[in-house]
Amino acid sequence: MANMVNLKIDGKEIKAPEGMNLIDAAELAGIHIPNLCYLKGLKGIGACRLCLVEIEGMKAPMIACTTKVKEGMVVNTNTERVQEVRKFVIDLILSMHPLDCMTCTKAGVCNLQQYAYDFEIKESSFTRKKFGFAPDEANPFIKRDPDYCVLCGRCVRICKDQGTNVLEFMGRGVGSKVTTANDKPLQESGCTFCGSCIDVCPVNAILEADRWRKGREWDYDKVKSVCLLCGNGCDITVSTKDGQIMKINAGALEGSSERYICAYGRFGFDCIAADTRVVSPMKRVNGELKQTTWEDALAIVADALKKAGKNAGFITTSGILNEDALTLKKFASDVVRTKNVDTTASLYSDFDSLISETAELDSADLFVLVDLNPNQWQRTLPALDAIIRKKVNAGAKLIVINSSEPNISSVAVVNLIENESSALMALTKALIDKGLSGDKKLASAVANISVSDLVDKAATLYMEAKNPIILSSPAMYQAAANISLLKGVTVSVPVESNAKGVALMGLVTEGKSYKEMISGGLNLLYVIGEIPLNTRPDVDFLVVQNSHLTELAKQADVILPSATYFEVDGTIVDYLGRLKHVCKAIEPAGEAKSHREIFVDIADVMGSEMKEAKESDTKKLAKIKVKIASAPFTRKEGFDVKVDEIIEAINASVINGSRLLWLKEAAVCV
Repeated sequence: MANMVNLKIDGKEIKAPEGMNLIDAAELAGIHIPNLCYLKGLKGIGACRLCLVEIEGMKAPMIACTTKVKEGMVVNTNTERVQEVRKFVIDLILSMHPLDCMTCTKAGVCNLQQYAYDFEIKESSFTRKKFGFAPDEANPFIKRDPDYCVLCGRCVRICKDQGTNVLEFMGRGVGSKVTTANDKPLQESGCTFCGSCIDVCPVNAILEADRWRKGREWDYDKVKSVCLLCGNGCDITVSTKDGQIMKINAGALEGSSERYICAYGRFGFDCIAADTRVVSPMKRVNGELKQTTWEDALAIVADALKKAGKNAGFITTSGILNEDALTLKKFASDVVRTKNVDTTASLYSDFDSLISETAELDSADLFVLVDLNPNQWQRTLPALDAIIRKKVNAGAKLIVINSSEPNISSVAVVNLIENESSALMALTKALIDKGLSGDKKLASAVANISVSDLVDKAATLYMEAKNPIILSSPAMYQAAANISLLKGVTVSVPVESNAKGVALMGLVTEGKSYKEMISGGLNLLYVIGEIPLNTRPDVDFLVVQNSHLTELAKQADVILPSATYFEVDGTIVDYLGRLKHVCKAIEPAGEAKSHREIFVDIADVMGSEMKEAKESDTKKLAKIKVKIASAPFTRKEGFDVKVDEIIEAINASVINGSRLLWLKEAAVCV
């Protein structure tokens, strides 16, 4: 824990952690020091000069974002001297800024507008300047208008910090601008369209391309929720107006390394109204799918389930909510009375590999990435890629253990490009040789392993780290966890948002497995969500419960329309073991219902009274259990690792019929 120092800001006695800058320290006391260029969590650069403060004993005003707190320091943030400087800076900026606040999209949340209001500046006292830069609006996601730019550099810094490295300054002085290499449009620059620049821009220089006349900030209802499109489970803030989603922003706390969402999470919400959306039940009539009523569809499915009994099977994606998973478990076992229930997580993991330790990424000073390929450009666990790059830029170190060479290895200190099991075994041996004690069984298992110079270097880094975290694929978790028996923490990272949650709810293979069920032999197969299967299995009756008309759904006997994660309430357990709340932002489209509502409705038709699982029920089961094998050292056998297919299935309903098709098909540089 950091040492605390005592200081006084504007007469208030404050205790702040040693090393904290004055902007953050003042915030602890509820004092705002004006600034445009500062980004919480990043080192201050003092570019805008708005955060000048006076410190007793100092001759000249100091820059608050770069000045650290000291014991006994006395700071004044609101003196006549610093106020004059700030007013001058705002006055000068306004002379080069469009004054169209009446129609500007950022009105109400524009920092420059707020400071102009505070200083009572209606018009600049300087000669007005207009540079006439052409806006970049050739893509459907992000619009950049350099004429509004105040040259704060926030977008450039956040882009560099997360490793995207697309934006940079061009030119010098007041006539410079933020742009891409060779001033190319974003889609030709390697931009991932994550939109982090949108979240940090203090004015109207960077914003969503479709925001014009879609409402001002004060028109929006904002809901904190979670994105369920991949294993990251990122926090999001959903803004709605008139019952529709207008925009989505990163929802993690400002300054957190997790303050990031990818293009799918930010812009994929228009899939709600895509042509592929299923908004009413459908049944097959004379070989064609026809719209029907819920009453009719439920009766058909209930009758088919009664006839199938224990020869019915349920397969679900691991992206459903905890409450849906627990309700499904009860529905299958107590109502249908079948043990044939499995999830897509069984394709790449087992229960023990999902119920891993918990961790806090912000406290880590060393990451060991095992058999994972997080990639912002390919949108595979993109937030994890961004988080690790941010931490590396802040001083943390990275070790990559992978049989191939993932993109993120470019920022690693050590790359062990070899068989993951062998590398982990050698690393364990090196750590024990350096003095980390393990049990006798573990030491015996590695006694005859040879250690290369590169492995020895990795072991030295691991020994020196205060808070090492191993992030492993579920397939390699058991082997990687042996190292955290010696020191540190090992976390398995599945590719689906709630793989850990559904495992904790008990949705694990008890009867026939996923692979066995799709191989045929069942009277009825009931599929929930997007699974990596496009061809109808050899079953008598197929039910697909999903929000979109997938290729598999087109072959179903009955389709039951489910709500999207924007249209339901519930919880998940993310890959770090945290219970997160998914909050309903809009009403379900058409006649769509939550998964658990549908299960309860079918149970009612089948003559069984069943209640929906509640958050209180799932909380009891969502207590993370730590279970580490002693020394298996090998990749678990039997996994049909189809990570790419699973990711493609998850993304299919979001991409198809939406503007994200442009992103998928466009020739975006990497």
